[in-house]
Amino acid sequence: MSKPKGFEKPTGFRDYTPHVVSKLRKIERNVLECMERWGYRQIITPTIEYYDTVGVASSTSDRKLFKLLNSRGTTLVLRSDLTAPIARVVSSMLKDEALPLRLSYHANVFRSIEEEAGREAEFFQTGVELVGDDSPEADAEVVALAIASLQAAGVSSFKIAMGHMGFLNGLLEEVIPGQTVEQEQLKEGLLGRDYVGYRQSIEALSLESKQKQQLEAILRLRGGKEICTHASELSSSVEAAQSIAHLCAVFEVLEAYGVSEHVLIDLTMIGDFSYYTGMTFEGYAAELGSPVCSGGRYDNLLQQFGRALPATGFALKTNRIIDGVHGITIEEKKTIRIEYSPDRRAQALTEAARLRSLGQNVVTSLLADKKEETTPVTSETTAGLDEQVIIYRSQKGGH
Repeated sequence: MSKPKGFEKPTGFRDYTPHVVSKLRKIERNVLECMERWGYRQIITPTIEYYDTVGVASSTSDRKLFKLLNSRGTTLVLRSDLTAPIARVVSSMLKDEALPLRLSYHANVFRSIEEEAGREAEFFQTGVELVGDDSPEADAEVVALAIASLQAAGVSSFKIAMGHMGFLNGLLEEVIPGQTVEQEQLKEGLLGRDYVGYRQSIEALSLESKQKQQLEAILRLRGGKEICTHASELSSSVEAAQSIAHLCAVFEVLEAYGVSEHVLIDLTMIGDFSYYTGMTFEGYAAELGSPVCSGGRYDNLLQQFGRALPATGFALKTNRIIDGVHGITIEEKKTIRIEYSPDRRAQALTEAARLRSLGQNVVTSLLADKKEETTPVTSETTAGLDEQVIIYRSQKGGH
């Protein structure tokens, strides 16, 4: 294997130039401030966690985890999301705090990828977790906050697609009861948005025409509040009925928030079906075909850390917003340059400190031209396109 060149970096990792970092930090500040106004407190967890705890509990598939060994041979992982680490903290350090808990975060996460162009192994997420409340109000809160966070991040045109895992589970158990493998196959088709494959999987089942129509009908359950009625008519399953009732209650709360115009009900939306237990959602920006945020309810996670609590939350896919959405603009602040001769150094650096205290960006440098030291001028200011220059010249040999 050839040695990498000095300028090369591992596939999936990137360098962030100053302009991109400015945009990232502005999005981070705007979104975290928005979350704070909703009562969410920021939390920071380690970059590295134990594989047998956080790694196993994570929603990320095992093959996508970055694994390493410490000096004792214990398997560690680079965090692949923030939800599992936060669940660990909620179950330990925050176990005595009153519920519900509202926590926010912004951090880099790591997922191993195939060596494909455009895929990132390290990226940023900004999100929240609402722990200890299983009501429609809680689910609606995180969706409404996701909408507010996208707007704070500069995403002006977007839609939130909202579904519910329980509806699909109830429908599948009603139509093909006990057929776990076939149910998983159908879920895989919906998860991958492979609707052709989903229909082919239905055709391969030994079902009556009415049952096949039931399973295919879910592909048409996308729209506004009217979907609640259509879904209720599709299945007689108790689980499906309870799930659609919960989802529609969430939608009613979003109407009260005044944000339902951004939301559509999509019962093909299931998220990671091995992880989410209830309402799930994804946000799509007009400029991009891939989601810029995702979230949902995951009521089974915290019990893996010894504290059975309901929880819901979401994460913005911050890198996609940085690269694909142009709502956040960065105004480049003009820099003041102070140049000085050796005998005016103290005056020049004192002035630089004063200007910095006023919020100005200031760089300083020693005058390179020795002839300037005999020029009988104390200081002057010139204005350029990119910077203002203040020159402190030598007072030696003057009139």
